[in-house]
Amino acid sequence: MKQNNIRYIIILGTFTIISIIIIQVIWMRNAWNTSEKQFNQSVHIALRNVADNIFQYNEIDPPVEYPVYQMSSNYFIVNTNSEIDPEILEYYLISEFNAHNLSIDFEYAIYNCNDDRMVYGKYINADGESFDKKKINLPKSDEYIYYFGINFPTKSSFIINRMSVWIIFSSILFIVVIFLSYALTIILQQKRLSEQQKDFINNMTHEFKTPISSIKLSSDVLLNPEIINEPERLVSYVELIIKENNRLNDQVEKVLNISRIEQKKFQLKKEIFNAQEIIQQVFESLSINKSNNITCKYRAKNAIINGDKLHFTNILFNLADNAIKYSKNKPELVIETENIKNKLIITIKDNGIGMTKEQQKNVFKKFYRIPTGNVHNVKGFGLGLFYVKTICKLHKWKIKLNSELGLGTEFLLIIKNEIINVA
Repeated sequence: MKQNNIRYIIILGTFTIISIIIIQVIWMRNAWNTSEKQFNQSVHIALRNVADNIFQYNEIDPPVEYPVYQMSSNYFIVNTNSEIDPEILEYYLISEFNAHNLSIDFEYAIYNCNDDRMVYGKYINADGESFDKKKINLPKSDEYIYYFGINFPTKSSFIINRMSVWIIFSSILFIVVIFLSYALTIILQQKRLSEQQKDFINNMTHEFKTPISSIKLSSDVLLNPEIINEPERLVSYVELIIKENNRLNDQVEKVLNISRIEQKKFQLKKEIFNAQEIIQQVFESLSINKSNNITCKYRAKNAIINGDKLHFTNILFNLADNAIKYSKNKPELVIETENIKNKLIITIKDNGIGMTKEQQKNVFKKFYRIPTGNVHNVKGFGLGLFYVKTICKLHKWKIKLNSELGLGTEFLLIIKNEIINVA
């Protein structure tokens, strides 16, 4: 699939998901407002009928103004313009609410003008069962003398139950949104993997091209019969072929190791060894190149660990190689070891170009390489630090990174619960 097509799919998918979410939010809000409006209208009608029944029961004229007043979202005041019989009031309330299909819990209280408080409160559930309330917390009104207050504590739940069909459709739509989001995520992942694969193939081709060309050139020279008369030249070309062959083998082995790890066909061969001895061997081999300035500081009194010696060695080589590759001037590496409680800490510092915060987040990802300019001009597959992180994870070790752009990088290898005390 072309990159432009993928881009259009991602843009269209993102727009669709955002549009669905916005429409759904507006739809649900409007549905709630409509249901709440219908509820309030039904309550107003029912309470108005209750007030009219009380007027008729007490044989008085109704007030001029509308008797029902909504003080809050779920609290109403009803002006009766006369004394109220609690039993009669309760009967009228239950009858009118049932008539208007308002099967909802409510609590009511009657205002007593003698002591200026709400009295005779009851809580009535949706089944019509009533419970006396010892404490009344319903607000009072300053406009009326004879009135009662009624509160609906479960109003929200009642409206939600009435919106059950809407909620079902919303849930289905929500599942569709999740599916679209997941599909979009898969497309993005595939796009990223495709780019990584392309980048990896280009890098691998570049890495293999140089040794293959060197081997071919050396082979062509060795085919010349006169080379036998120049033994020193013959040996140098043979050594070059061996060197480049080993280089090719190392590159292939890196890729195969990652493949084995990902396919879970990889097992550590643990053994007990002195980590500082391996560190010394690794950095002595790197010090052969006079352009590398390497300093080792062994402060750990106990560096005996249990791990895979080969992969531990590879970790050190990868970290050192990474430091050397990304050094602008003469590479300067400082390797330190120390014991902190039951941990062995191995620190590798360099004077390289350092990393930004964003680069530090991605540096351990497979195929990721830090560009040193407008292009990736540092050789490699982007597998070195991914390999380091993976091997540390398999050993249950930790690898930490401290870096600042332009000021170098520091890797800390933390080997915990692996130190073996020796006599």
